[in-house]
Amino acid sequence: MFTSPSQIICTLFGVNIYYYGVIMAIAITIGTLISDWAGTKYFNLAKETIIDMAPYIIIFGILGARLYYCILNYDFYLRFPTEIIAIRHGGISIHGAMLGGLFGIWLFALRHKQSLIKLCDVSVIGLAIAQAVGRWGNFFNSEAFGGPTNLPWKLYIAPQYRPIPYQDYEYFHPAFLYESILDLFIFFILLYLVHSKKIKKEGNLTLIYLILYSIVRIFVESLRLDCVKYIFGLPVAIFVSIGIIVLSIILLAVNKRKG
Repeated sequence: MFTSPSQIICTLFGVNIYYYGVIMAIAITIGTLISDWAGTKYFNLAKETIIDMAPYIIIFGILGARLYYCILNYDFYLRFPTEIIAIRHGGISIHGAMLGGLFGIWLFALRHKQSLIKLCDVSVIGLAIAQAVGRWGNFFNSEAFGGPTNLPWKLYIAPQYRPIPYQDYEYFHPAFLYESILDLFIFFILLYLVHSKKIKKEGNLTLIYLILYSIVRIFVESLRLDCVKYIFGLPVAIFVSIGIIVLSIILLAVNKRKG
């Protein structure tokens, strides 16, 4: 059994410093450095290419993550539009971050005459490890948890963070932990594929990542009690993940037909 100690690390000059933000910064740094290393070692990219690209991904990734979340919760943000820019109040989405990050990669590739597909292949390696680390931010925020459980690795959730129907339960599945472990597996799979040179076609590594991560996301979202939005009783993220899997499989088939 384990429990989150707090959301706030400390207060500096009257400003609260949150674990979530610090962990996300660590995750981004690790992901960037890993991708830069992989780009040099396996993709013939100049050293620090990914480091130079990182600001594009970070800026547009955050914008995309926030915009996507606001669109999913448009009814709230139409009533309180000033909350759109209040990102410290919470509310980002990984699918939005991926779309925004992709735009950032495209912009960098265009300006520096680089291959967009190659940059995507390099980026997903670091993205997988960054997601594995970043999910621990949910632990300190007491979010991304599943249904009640008494398993040895159960997660204690304080009453103020429990959904109303589950106020009488104390311990829940640590869904964030499940995704963190599975994201780590994805990272090692991608690393193995590039190291063994089993991926011959540019873009296939990105598509494999999208398929694997979407499968993980479907599993995790089916457990979570705090999903952002539901359609027909299922989280929106599940429908988006299914769409990504179908599209990625089609594109893999197209790549295979083209040799």
